[in-house]
Amino acid sequence: MKYLVWILFLFGAAVALTTASHNPAYVLLVYPPYRIELSLMLFVVLLLVAFVFGYGLVRLALAAVQLPAYVKKFRMERAQGKARELLDETLNAFFEGRYAAAERAAARAMELGDTSALHPIIAARSAHELREYEKRDAYLSAAEDKSSGDSTMRLLATTKFMLDQHDPRAALHALQQLRADGVKGHVGALSLELKAQQQAGNWDEVLNVLDQLEKREAIDVTLAAQLRQQAWLEKIKQQEDLAGLTACLKHLPSELKRRSKVASAAARALISMGGCPLAQQLLADSLNAQWDSELVTLYGDCRGDDEYPSRDAIAKIEQAEKWLSQHKDDAGLLLALGKLCLHQGLWGKAQNYLDASISVSPSHDAYTALAQLAEKLGKQSEASGHYQQAMELVNVGR
Repeated sequence: MKYLVWILFLFGAAVALTTASHNPAYVLLVYPPYRIELSLMLFVVLLLVAFVFGYGLVRLALAAVQLPAYVKKFRMERAQGKARELLDETLNAFFEGRYAAAERAAARAMELGDTSALHPIIAARSAHELREYEKRDAYLSAAEDKSSGDSTMRLLATTKFMLDQHDPRAALHALQQLRADGVKGHVGALSLELKAQQQAGNWDEVLNVLDQLEKREAIDVTLAAQLRQQAWLEKIKQQEDLAGLTACLKHLPSELKRRSKVASAAARALISMGGCPLAQQLLADSLNAQWDSELVTLYGDCRGDDEYPSRDAIAKIEQAEKWLSQHKDDAGLLLALGKLCLHQGLWGKAQNYLDASISVSPSHDAYTALAQLAEKLGKQSEASGHYQQAMELVNVGR
């Protein structure tokens, strides 16, 4: 259809031109004392030529005026293209582990005038991997005074560097600056803060950060459970007296209290500080929830002192004997019963339980308890023999 229109237009133009060429009309131009007479056809042609020439002059003038801006734009586009090439080269080298090449490519981009903070950050990370810390810090300085997004990237990189150098105080300071810039709830920052608080030994803060990460579903459930258990174990170790330990255990989640590792650590701490009643209850709850042969051995160490009522000690023996009905061949339980009976002066029962424990699995603690029993009964030579057997087991274990 378009070609048909053009053909019709050309035919029409040809007809108009033929008609105009036979037109006797003319144009008279008078400018005293001059007088010019032209045919109408020639005047129209000259007028068209003048229009085309004038249009060309105007376009040329506009092009001349716009030439500097065009040259500047051309140079900028060429520089941006070179910067993109260098960025690709930098990223490829960095993620391939060629840190020296990545640093060189990033530095070259910076020399070409690239104002993005990405190049100095990558250069800093590469220098950090190469353990060139002075160059790393210089690149980080070059990334300052950028936009908020660039500042976030710089501070996160700084935090990682400080953590790698085991400087949690500096890492936490960088994260504090990040929060001051208005960046809150950043999952990457929370993950770094978790590591920083762990290195600093701030276990309450570790638990707080874990809660935040779990709310955002930004941490594996199994890993979170392991870290929470570790944090509570460390909190238990940090307690210096019975009052502090008791207060700490009040806030310990019930699910964690029943775990063997946590119950063992808490019970050992309580026993060493004289909190045997609480240790006994904690161990009993854990063992009732999940049996652990090693944990039950600690139950026999909760013997208390003279102020500890004898009826409570008997109740502990009765509780252990109930477990024995379900775990008849448990060496740890038999050892615990032997120790409890020994402490209460039940020499016969103590002898039976300790002998049974050794028959199942000989141990240093069982022979030591037998030696103590022999001493109570005035059998010094027998006690010496048991102590010798206990030492032999220690030497074999080494």
